[in-house]
Amino acid sequence: MPTAARVLHLAAGTVGVGALAGAAGVGYAAGYEVRAFVLRHAVVPVLPVGAAPLRVLHLSDLHLVPRQHRKRAWVAALADLEPDLVVTTGDNLAAQDAVPAVLETYAGLLQRPGVFVLGSNDYWAPKPRNWSKYLRGPSDGGAGDEAVRLPTDDLVRGFTDAGWVDLDNVRTRLTVKGLDLEFVGVDDPHLRYDRYHDVAGPAATDADLTIGVTHAPYRRTLDAMTADGAGLLIAGHTHGGQLCVPGFGALVTNCDLPRKQASGLSRWSAARKDAWLHVSAGLGTSPYAPLRFACRPEATLLELVPRR
Repeated sequence: MPTAARVLHLAAGTVGVGALAGAAGVGYAAGYEVRAFVLRHAVVPVLPVGAAPLRVLHLSDLHLVPRQHRKRAWVAALADLEPDLVVTTGDNLAAQDAVPAVLETYAGLLQRPGVFVLGSNDYWAPKPRNWSKYLRGPSDGGAGDEAVRLPTDDLVRGFTDAGWVDLDNVRTRLTVKGLDLEFVGVDDPHLRYDRYHDVAGPAATDADLTIGVTHAPYRRTLDAMTADGAGLLIAGHTHGGQLCVPGFGALVTNCDLPRKQASGLSRWSAARKDAWLHVSAGLGTSPYAPLRFACRPEATLLELVPRR
């Protein structure tokens, strides 16, 4: 039978191994994976029979600080894909001086047709917080008595001057590659800036596809868009969980979206109707939590094809 000293020695060794493993995990998450950008691809059968495929580049949650040169270069190179349409779902900024860097990073993509909505971090600067609170429920979005306002108008002006369409609480139609697309967008539901009642209504029967666009994929927004007949929903915000457990997935989504749908392509149902839902795990993080684990930063090329 081991002595008390032997038991303490074994326990200390176990703690030491655990500490080393934890340190290694943090080093990997902060030193490698947070910069291990990946381009994902998904095929979505939503177009009319006989339509030519449409290539949609979905970007989200850039959270850009101007010094992030590797991220900027990787995103800028996505223009070489020559997508038919670019959709950005918010949280572009992470610093007061980030707007010029965002516009420079997106310069090539701004030459393509594009639409966008804003996220909480396009309005309010990130701030230090107790990240364990995410396990108890969604964050406050950055707004509050001590919140610092970001140059939102400059960002919006830069996008719209280049020809991208602002979908914040807007319903509109665009012709892209010969397809008549209807878009229904809302401002950030995480901040409760969404006013879906302003854009609500049945999907246009003469449009080839109705696409719902939102930053945060709250159920109330997804349900309303699906019930109105949108065939495709596009969102960001979740960071895919950001810190995931291999074999289990995301621990949180920072909204009321089910964890199993924290990122990627899935189906959403409401009012006896169904839509495809794509949630991007995004490209960045808060500068106060610059790490990812089992959840690489991503952009996604959605290939829209005819319905089966």
